[in-house]
Amino acid sequence: MPDLEPSNFDRDTAGTMVGVVIPANNEADYIDACLQALLDQVSVPMMRIVVSANGCSDTTVDQVRAFEARFEAAGHVLICLDSPEGGKLAALDRAEAALEPHMARIFLDADVICDPQLIGQVARALDTDQPRYATGTLQVTRARSGFTRAYARFWQRLPFVESGAVGAGFFAVNPAGRARWDAFPKIISDDTFVRLCFTPSERIEVPACYHWPMIEGFRPMVKVRKRQDAGVEEIARLWPHMLENEGKHSLTRKRILELAATMPAGFAAYMAVHLAVRIGPKTTSWSRGR
Repeated sequence: MPDLEPSNFDRDTAGTMVGVVIPANNEADYIDACLQALLDQVSVPMMRIVVSANGCSDTTVDQVRAFEARFEAAGHVLICLDSPEGGKLAALDRAEAALEPHMARIFLDADVICDPQLIGQVARALDTDQPRYATGTLQVTRARSGFTRAYARFWQRLPFVESGAVGAGFFAVNPAGRARWDAFPKIISDDTFVRLCFTPSERIEVPACYHWPMIEGFRPMVKVRKRQDAGVEEIARLWPHMLENEGKHSLTRKRILELAATMPAGFAAYMAVHLAVRIGPKTTSWSRGR
């Protein structure tokens, strides 16, 4: 990890502007809270926020546009792009076209809530000429279902998560980092692709948190995990050299036994999903599990 002292997250970024990209497909239940959290940011540079609505059939677009004047009054810019075409990757491309090349850019899921210090800390972490990837400290939102709560407790203790800079639902790159790829490739797992464009020493996790909801229930969890595994396999097939940037610790037998002893319900939930993913047919279809 780059040599960054905690004080570096608090230095002034006046005069800079960061881009925030939010792809949104039928996010009426979540987008208000997501945008309000951005309005509540402190010690933050100017933001150009682009909500790229894609194939929405609910009130997402109207809700976003209702925030435009509030962001303008706070010194920021909120843009809502409304396209009938569904698909996250095309939505990302349209949103990036509304940003300036010199901007650091943050990619944010519409159901994620940022703590007030997060955007400012990420902007400061990216304020360098060297390629950098940054994210916040991931906090899984308390799930409604007991199964997902148990799974989430176990999942958060896995080496991949505890090693930091996971970036699920929230990641950011500076201009030098964005130069690592052209348009987003038409693949399953865009967030994994971006994270693996950077070595572990180029990835930064700032102290401020973001709150990310996990998929609810056993069947949706299995479906999403199958898609995630297919996404990693796709990257391994197309760009095998990128896996050298993974940098995560292995899940050893000893560590599994330790976690199983301390969180038996979580272990049972995790293994049930793991076995179902391995046994059932593969899928690349998407489910939010809501």
